[in-house]
Amino acid sequence: MKKIILYISAIILFCGTWIGCKRETDYVGVSVSPYISNFDLRKLFKNADLTLNTENLGGADFIKGVVISNQTANNTPSGLLIVQNSRIAGSGIDSLRGMAINIGADAAKFVPGDSVHVRVTGATLKKVSGMLQLSGVLASNIEKKASGRPIITRAVSTASLASRPEFYESTLITISKGNVNPVPATGEKLVGNKTINDGYGTATLHTETTATFANEELTPFADFTGIVFNTPTGPQLWPRIFDDVFPLAVIKPSALVITGYLTDPSGPDNNYEYIQFKATRDIDFAATPYSIVTCNNAGILVAPATGWALGGVRTYKINITRGTVKKGQFCYVGGNKNIWGSGSTDISSAVWISSTQYSTVNGADFGTATANLLANSGNVAGIAVFEGTKVDGNSIPLDVIMYGGNGAVYSAGPPEAGYRITNTDKYSTIQNRKAVAFYGAGTNTSKFSFPSTTGNFTTLGGVYDAKTGLWSTGRTAQFIALTGSSALSTIETATGFTTIVN
Repeated sequence: MKKIILYISAIILFCGTWIGCKRETDYVGVSVSPYISNFDLRKLFKNADLTLNTENLGGADFIKGVVISNQTANNTPSGLLIVQNSRIAGSGIDSLRGMAINIGADAAKFVPGDSVHVRVTGATLKKVSGMLQLSGVLASNIEKKASGRPIITRAVSTASLASRPEFYESTLITISKGNVNPVPATGEKLVGNKTINDGYGTATLHTETTATFANEELTPFADFTGIVFNTPTGPQLWPRIFDDVFPLAVIKPSALVITGYLTDPSGPDNNYEYIQFKATRDIDFAATPYSIVTCNNAGILVAPATGWALGGVRTYKINITRGTVKKGQFCYVGGNKNIWGSGSTDISSAVWISSTQYSTVNGADFGTATANLLANSGNVAGIAVFEGTKVDGNSIPLDVIMYGGNGAVYSAGPPEAGYRITNTDKYSTIQNRKAVAFYGAGTNTSKFSFPSTTGNFTTLGGVYDAKTGLWSTGRTAQFIALTGSSALSTIETATGFTTIVN
């Protein structure tokens, strides 16, 4: 037995010695990349000028990327070449970053879409007037490799820009559905600093006096594209050319905006769910009828080809053809007029523009009787307001919100299928100068969550301009805990409720 143990020990010792004494040829050869991404380069800056060398660059000598600046229109800081690139960062990290390179008059030799390699060893990474840039780069150290390369343009809200200015600095972005605030006077020019509001906050649009488009008329509502430059007073968006300001059609204001809903009342849901709206003007529904459509997509596997008009158990339509409401009043659509389900406070004193027993009555034109007018779990659900009583697969709502989970409610096609949206605080029908007509397409994925507690009422607060149809403050959801004795004032005086201006 001892001989066996000694024999095994000898084998283990031999193997360990053999593994521990590898030859040079046993190792895989690895070479350091000569390129560093802007993502990593920007992290080297620690609020002090830094001269770049092979050591602090981790063995790299170059950055490579795509030029986004355009000096021809004179609305890029003089002498700056702006290059953006990205690297594989893993975990879904957005690694697209930009870098400003000060090369003087030679910056005008490059145009958007040029692919370049830039030797950065020996250059200095520094901040100038609040903006990170490379100085000391020789024009001879920049090699153009190709032309016409695609440029990534990110859709960014003003809130995101304000919270992460260094993240977006020296990159190309678009702020969608920006309205100029205050509304520009007739003939007002682009030149100077303008405040734009996209419903999430504000940003500064800057046009130099020397820009070739400085005296073009300022459009009041547009998708604004440009390069982000940080200044001592905050980030600014600089359009590169006049076409970076893409005018949008004026939004048609909605007479009813969605301000709240009860998806899961106490006890049975049948005929106790309801939706709250706020009127943006006086309405006589007999003269100007409207319709409300809800969608419930529990278990849906295929995007609805006819969208809001699908009918069956998926969409339910209610026509509003009688009654009146005054501007600024709340009004309601649903079943029984109780605040929180069977036996709770009667709120028939509110302005009810429709009370439909939806669990026993089919919808107007489409939709079968259902226990749930409003979904309270599972896939994404929605509420839409339409002008008039005709709704088909091509109808575009005046106001629309989605809430809940996910689900296969959109198909890129062809043909496209799903629920049509309109320009609201959450959705844009034009993105990167292309039509985006459906929820789920492009960046139109915003939705409110289900209430945090069963039985909560969801309130939607924001600031809506009834004259322009624009949201200066986008809607956010709050959840109000109701009881059987809760008064109507509980859901009509909640903080954050939508404010109507003009």
